[in-house]
Amino acid sequence: MAALGTGGYVRNDAVEKLPTIMAGVPARRAQSSPPPAPPLCLRRRTRLTAAPEDAVQNRVSLEKVLGITAQNSSGLTCDPGTGHVAYLAGCVVVILNPKENKQQHILNTARKSLSALAFSPDGKYIVTGENGHRPAVRIWDVEEKNQVAEMLGHKYGVACVAFSPNMKHIVSMGYQHDMVLNVWDWKKDIVVASNKVSCRVIALSFSEDSSYFVTVGNRHVRFWFLEVSTEAKVTGTVPLVGRSGILGELHDNVFCGVACGRGQMAGSTFCVSYSGLLCQFNEKRVLEKWINLKVSLSSCLCVSQELIFCGCTDGIVRIFQAHSLHYLANLPKPHYLGVDVAQGLEPSFLFHRKAEAVYPDTVALTFDPNHQWLSCVYKDHSIYIWDVKDINKVGKMWSELFHSSYVWNVEGLF
Repeated sequence: MAALGTGGYVRNDAVEKLPTIMAGVPARRAQSSPPPAPPLCLRRRTRLTAAPEDAVQNRVSLEKVLGITAQNSSGLTCDPGTGHVAYLAGCVVVILNPKENKQQHILNTARKSLSALAFSPDGKYIVTGENGHRPAVRIWDVEEKNQVAEMLGHKYGVACVAFSPNMKHIVSMGYQHDMVLNVWDWKKDIVVASNKVSCRVIALSFSEDSSYFVTVGNRHVRFWFLEVSTEAKVTGTVPLVGRSGILGELHDNVFCGVACGRGQMAGSTFCVSYSGLLCQFNEKRVLEKWINLKVSLSSCLCVSQELIFCGCTDGIVRIFQAHSLHYLANLPKPHYLGVDVAQGLEPSFLFHRKAEAVYPDTVALTFDPNHQWLSCVYKDHSIYIWDVKDINKVGKMWSELFHSSYVWNVEGLF
C-alpha cells in the first residue's frame, strides 16, 4: 500500500516497489537494483496578490473623527494666524476649523498614539510627541499633511513639546522615567542642548523673546536659558542651563500649568498649582505674588496680553487681569453631566442650571489672540470654543460632545 510522505504527496519509492513484487521478481533483486524514480511533480499553490497600499488609501479616506484623547493642555494647540484648533485623537492630529465646522487630519505613520502637540508660530508646522518604546518627536507640514522631520531622543514617551517663538528650536520633555529634556535644532535634526529632570514635568512654556523657557511639575518650577546653553562654540550637545524658581512657602506644591507673559507682561511667568493657587514670578525667578482661586482643584491655564484664564474643577474657568491678578469673571459652564443632548436644540438651554448638577472638570485651554476665542477641553471629552472679546458677554462659538469613555461597539447604518 502506498504511504503518504510529508505534505500529502505520495512517496515514489513505495509506488515503485509495489508493482515489482507483484510481477514475481525476487524481493532481493528488486531491492538491489531499483529502477530510477521519476521526478516529483509538485502543484504550485496560487499566491494571493495583495492590493497596493496606495490603492487601498485611495478607496478609504478619513472624513471625521468623533472623539478626543487630550489629557491636558499639551494635547491642545491653536494656530495664532487662522484660529484653527488642533487636538489629539489616538494616533491622529485633528485640525479643526471652527468657523466652517470642518476637520483636517494628520495620521501618525508610526501608528503610535500621540501624547503632545504644538503649532509653530507661523502656523505652517505642527510638532508632535508620542507614547511607546523609542518615541519620536515629529514635525508635520500642515498644508501637505506629511512628515518633514523625525527626531529620536527619548525612551518611554514625550510629555510636552513646543516651538520657540523665533522657530529656531523645539523643546521636548520626556516622561518621568525618561527624565530627558532636549532642545532641538529641528532643521538640522540635532540636539543642541540637553539635561536630566528627575521629577515629573507636566507643562512648559517659552518666553516671548525665545531666550528661555519654563517647566513645571511635582514641586518643580525651573527656568532654562537657551542663550547661555547654545552660545558655546562647540560641536555636539551641551548641557542645558537651568535655574529653579524661588518658591518660598509654596515649595511643596504640584504645578500643573505655566504660561510666560506677553506684551507688557513679557517679563513675568504665571503658574497654577493643583491646590488652586495662581502664582506670578518676576524676571529674577522670584515668586512675586500669588492668589487662591477658591476651587477644590485647578489643572491648566493660558494667557493673552491682558488676561489670564485658569481651568478648574466643576467646569469652572476663572479670568484675571494679567498685570494685577485682579479677578474679573467666570466663563459660562458647559453642559452638566448626564444631560440629554437631544433637548439642547436652543442656545438658551445651556444656561438652564440645575441646583444639584455636576459639571465636567476643565482639563485643557488654548487661546486664539486674533479672534479672541478660548478653546476648552473638559474631562468628559467635550470641547467648547468661547468668544471672549467681551468677558461680560461671553458667547459660545462652537462645541462638540463625544463619548466620555471607551467605545465598545459600532454599527453602520447604510
